[in-house]
Amino acid sequence: MTTTAAEPASATRRALSRMGNALQGRDFRIWFYGQLTSASGGLAQGVAMSWMILELTHNAVWLTVQTACAWGPTLLLGPWAGALVDRSDRRRLLMVTQSLMMAVSVLLALIAAFGGIRLWVLLVLATCTGLITTVDSPARQVFVVDLVGSGAVASAVGLWEVALNASRVIGPSIAGALLATSGPAFCFAFNALAYTAPMIALIKLRPAGGAPRRGPAGGPKAKAREGLSYAWRSPLVRGLLPMSAASGLIFAMGLTLPPLVSYALHRGGGGYGLLMAAFGVGGLPGALLAAAAPEPTPRRVRTLALATSVAILATALSPNIYVAVVGLAAVGLTSIWFIATANTLAQLRSAPEMRGRVMSLWGSAMTGTLPITGLAVTFVAQHVDARIGFSLSGAALLLATLAAWRALRPAD
Repeated sequence: MTTTAAEPASATRRALSRMGNALQGRDFRIWFYGQLTSASGGLAQGVAMSWMILELTHNAVWLTVQTACAWGPTLLLGPWAGALVDRSDRRRLLMVTQSLMMAVSVLLALIAAFGGIRLWVLLVLATCTGLITTVDSPARQVFVVDLVGSGAVASAVGLWEVALNASRVIGPSIAGALLATSGPAFCFAFNALAYTAPMIALIKLRPAGGAPRRGPAGGPKAKAREGLSYAWRSPLVRGLLPMSAASGLIFAMGLTLPPLVSYALHRGGGGYGLLMAAFGVGGLPGALLAAAAPEPTPRRVRTLALATSVAILATALSPNIYVAVVGLAAVGLTSIWFIATANTLAQLRSAPEMRGRVMSLWGSAMTGTLPITGLAVTFVAQHVDARIGFSLSGAALLLATLAAWRALRPAD
């Protein structure tokens, strides 16, 4: 009896220890808190930019154009960006990208403050942000490995998802308050100020693994082709990328959830806010579970992908708002757990000199395809059926998981 009772307690202690592995390192702690600040600022800026586009155009179609400007560069330039990340000192590269992000925010704040905001200005600066993000995103993901080493990657990625979920609450809340009291210029200024935290962190950090790895000589085009070839030859990466693209549709929820709330559940803005909050509430334990889990396996990724698909499809069939709240919480839990686990697996099972290119392809699949897939699911939700439109992300993830089943099995 004593041994049996002690086993769950021992397992819990091991899980908590794994969760805190990354935070035990000084460098990751500094980076983690800096990224929490900048992510909140970035989301505040995103809310303000979307609000200004709607104010200028009174047409939600322009939000899709903004999405294409922000994420299109990732789809088009991802392989080249990954090659740059692999051959560069990640700390110095991030100092450049984060400085450029800050400069864009300062420019936005000044233009908004002096009344010069025009639609074309917002779209051009959204494109600039997208170009910078194409390099910044894979660099940040690989930089985590430089900071904590391969033994604590699962903990670090899970904690990063915790920070993202927290920023999804903090950032829009600050944006709402600033828009109501001070105007959009202050949202952009807040984001510029938020970048000082990661900049200070980058100045302080000296990761052991951040130096560039010099492989065989070759230009950017050859390095990009090498990354694509590596991804195709690796059954695991080849299987994960379509799953990443399908899971990216979950983040088109801002486009497919409003029709579900309005047309199927017959609720207003309060219902939409409640369901988005439910997704965030569910995502927090999902991120913590990912951080506490042992080294990920393809089997766990498949299981979580299937669970996410089922949760989305079940939510689409919700008869009322109360069932939908439970469903969205389940979607938040399973999807964040799945994405963090799959991301960790892709990094750990990739050759160190290829991680930047693999992560850039991951980003190209997940967010780079959103301008195309987001438009498609939005059209279905608006003009065919709201429930079908919402369920498409679950159906796509289910099909991608089944298609990748054989490719992932040898990696178990």
